[in-house]
Amino acid sequence: MNHRHLVAAFAVIAVAALAAAMPVASQTAPRTPWGAPDLQGIWDFRTITPLERPEDLGDQAFLTPEEAATLEQEAVERDIELWEREAQRTEAGGNVGAYNNFWMDRGTRPIETRRTSLITDPPTGRFPELSEVGGERAEARRAHMAEHPADSYTDRNSSDRCIVGFNAGPPITPLAYNQNMQLFQTPDHVVIHTEMVHTSRFVPLDGRPVLDEDIRLWSGDSRGYWEGDTLVIESANFNEQRRWIPLTSGGSGVASTRNMTLVERFTRIDEDTLEYTFTVTDLDTWAIPWTASMPMQRTDTPLFEYACHEGNYSMEGILSGARADDRAAAEEGSQQ
Repeated sequence: MNHRHLVAAFAVIAVAALAAAMPVASQTAPRTPWGAPDLQGIWDFRTITPLERPEDLGDQAFLTPEEAATLEQEAVERDIELWEREAQRTEAGGNVGAYNNFWMDRGTRPIETRRTSLITDPPTGRFPELSEVGGERAEARRAHMAEHPADSYTDRNSSDRCIVGFNAGPPITPLAYNQNMQLFQTPDHVVIHTEMVHTSRFVPLDGRPVLDEDIRLWSGDSRGYWEGDTLVIESANFNEQRRWIPLTSGGSGVASTRNMTLVERFTRIDEDTLEYTFTVTDLDTWAIPWTASMPMQRTDTPLFEYACHEGNYSMEGILSGARADDRAAAEEGSQQ
C-alpha cells in the first residue's frame, strides 16, 4: 500500500489551479533517442472524477471552475475528518470494515478538463445499456452471489484472489490506492507495469502475429503500434475467469467476458502529462462499445512494494466466515 499524503493537500484551493491545461499545440512532448515520443516514467492516475457521470448531473458534461474547486475542497475536508477521527474497535461477528484512511490514496482533484466523468462516449458520460445476453448474465450473477457469495474461491473476483488488481487494468481506471503506473520503452517493445499487484504487460511493437484464440491471458494478448505520436495498444484473448468489473460504476453483477476487446491510446501531451484513452468492445456485456479518457500526471515518487492481502490470508477468512454462516443457518433450521 502507499502513503503519499502531502501537506500541500491541506492548502487553500485556488480556483485558478483548476483552469484547463494549456493547448496541446503550445507544448512540446519529449522524444526518445530513436525518435519516438517518449512515454517513459511513473504516471499517477489519481482523480476524484468518477468513471461514470453521476445521474443527478444529467446532461452536464463539464463542471464549472467553482464546482470543481468545491469538490476538491470537500475531498480534502473528508480526508482530514477521516484521518483525525478516533479509532474504533470492531466486534466479533460485526462489520470489520476495511482499511482506515491512512492507506487510501484516492486523490483530491478532478481531472484538469473538469469533465464530469471519465467516460466520454456515450455522450451521456454513462455506461451504455447492457446487451440482452449481458443483462441476463448480470441478473444471474446477482442471484448467484446473493445465495452463494463464497462457496469457493472461484466465487470471488480476480482482485479478491490477488490475480489482477482492481485498478491495474487493462483498462486502467482509478480507485482507492496504488494509483501509479510505470512505462518502459524500447524501439520494439513497451512494458506497462502497475503499482497495484505489480502486473507487467509486455507489448510487442514489431508487428508479430497475435496469439491463437485458444491461448487466454489474465491481462489479454496485446500488440502495439504508433499512430502518429500516439501509442495504440490492441488487446484480446482475455481469460474467462478475469471478468473485469467496473467497480463503483456500471451496476451490480456487471463484468466483462472473454470476448472483450480493448483499444488503448497513450499520448504524451507535455513533460508532465500522459493522456490515456481506451475503448471497450464487449457485445456480450454492453450493447455498444464505450470510451473513457483521463490524463495521467508524471511523478518522481517511486512505485511502492505491493503485497496482496499479505499472502492472501483474507481469502481463508472470507471462506471460513462463509462456512460459519452456513453452520449457523443449518443449526437454526434444525431447531425449527
